[in-house]
This record gives sequence, structure tokens and C-alpha cells, in this order.
Amino acid sequence: MWTSDSRRTRGHSPRVLNVGTAAVPSVLIASVGPVGPFVDCHSHVIPSGDDGAGLVQEGLALCRSAAEHGTVVLFGTPHVWPYLTLSPEREIEIREVYERMRPHAGLELRLGFELTPTRALLKEDPHRYVLEGTDRVLMEVPFSGPADILFALAEHVEAAGLKPVIAHPERTEAVLEDPFVAEELAARGWTLQVNATSLLGRHGPEPEELGWSFLERSIASLVASDGHRATRPAQLDEAYALAQQRLGDRASQLFDGTALGLDVARDVDVRGAVGSARRSV
Repeated sequence: MWTSDSRRTRGHSPRVLNVGTAAVPSVLIASVGPVGPFVDCHSHVIPSGDDGAGLVQEGLALCRSAAEHGTVVLFGTPHVWPYLTLSPEREIEIREVYERMRPHAGLELRLGFELTPTRALLKEDPHRYVLEGTDRVLMEVPFSGPADILFALAEHVEAAGLKPVIAHPERTEAVLEDPFVAEELAARGWTLQVNATSLLGRHGPEPEELGWSFLERSIASLVASDGHRATRPAQLDEAYALAQQRLGDRASQLFDGTALGLDVARDVDVRGAVGSARRSV
């Protein structure tokens, strides 16, 4: 287990997640900033052995920073890579540290996973990987090589009665070489998610231009942070401000959970204060 004072402790049985499109339950969270409320479906704030937060305190700091910048619901989505799969032991450890973090995060922290497509995943039940409280499964376009296996995985998820969410296509080799790949993904009815950092130009001019193009042409319908660490935090407010300037009223639905079937405005007390979130773990 990844904790503030050690890398491993004993885990416990995995938590059963609710699957299916659902409204966000009422919850008291720390006061948000001048913008928001945002729903961020993609971050690496839960220590899991990947390239995101390494310790609980680091992950909590990222959560609290997200809350200060307007996020009210944050999904921690540990990577599931070909060489870092979700073994039963790793899953127990991730769910254990998630349960420890959740009451102290300063926002509503939910669990999901980010899948790198592999043929092995085509043999698994994708319900294991849903974004908690939704019927969505987050998967990335491979950063290098063709996107064929992504199409196969998305079809597998869809056949299970779930809905794929395709992460950061604007940053990947296949889409940069042929943007029509993203159009084909969207034509299947799958949700495309652009990174906030792409829109801010932090991955270079090509992903920035492509990301805005996907939003302006409604090929992508979701923006998320893909936050990993203090130098790449889980924050959406800067990208939202730019989106308001470029897209007008359309901007809000890219950031408020609508694309995930969530209704934050109705069910989250976005100005409430939290006692437990302010206590250290």
C-alpha cells in the first residue's frame, strides 16, 4: 500500500462500485474557487505504482489543489498498462489507499482506471474498470503505433453495455498523423476527452491546435486534467476560461460532467465546508 510513511501496508477486500449513469450524491466539500463546479474524469492522484502521485499526502495535496481551482468531483484513474496490469493484489492496494484518501480529499473523490488497450483486456469484464457511479470506461489512444486495438477494446466495452471515454487523442501519434482517426472514433458515438494541458499549449503547438479543433467541431465533448503531480496538477480553471472565450456557452458542458451523465449542479453542495477534509490522514 502507498502511504505517507511507507510504500505498502496490508489491503482489504475491494469496494463494490455502483455502475450505471447516476447523479452525483449530495456531499459537503471544500469551497471551490471563483469558477466551477467542474467534474474531472481523468487524474493520477491515487498512488498506484504508476507515474502519478507516489504517496498519500502527495495525492491529497493534488486533490485539495483541484478543489481550490473549482473541481468538485475528481476521478482518480490509475494506469493499467501492459507491464503494470491490475493484478488482484494491486487492485486491493489501490482500493485500500483510495478509501483512506476519500474522506480527506476536500472534494468528492471517485475511483476509475485508465486503460492502455491490449488484447488481454479483450478477455476481461470491463465493468471492473468503470468510472465509479457511471457506465463509462476510460481508455487512452496508444501514444505510439496504430489505434486498431483501441477500436477493438472500445467495441468490447460497448458490447458489455458500457460506454467508452477516449483519453487525449490530440497527443497521440496515430491521431497527429491522421486526425480522421479521431473523427472515426467520435462517429461511433464514443466520448472523446481532450486534456486541459493540451488546450493550454503545454504539450506543444500541434496537440493544442488539434485539441481546440476537436472541441470547436464537437468531435470531442469532454475536457479533463490528466493531472499527475505538483508540476502537472489536476486543475481545469485555466482551460475553462479559454474555452469560454472561444466557445461561449458551450464551454460549461465540456467541464461539468454532462458528457458522463452526471448532474453536479443539482446534487452537490458546491459551497459547503468540510471538517474531515481538513484533517490529515
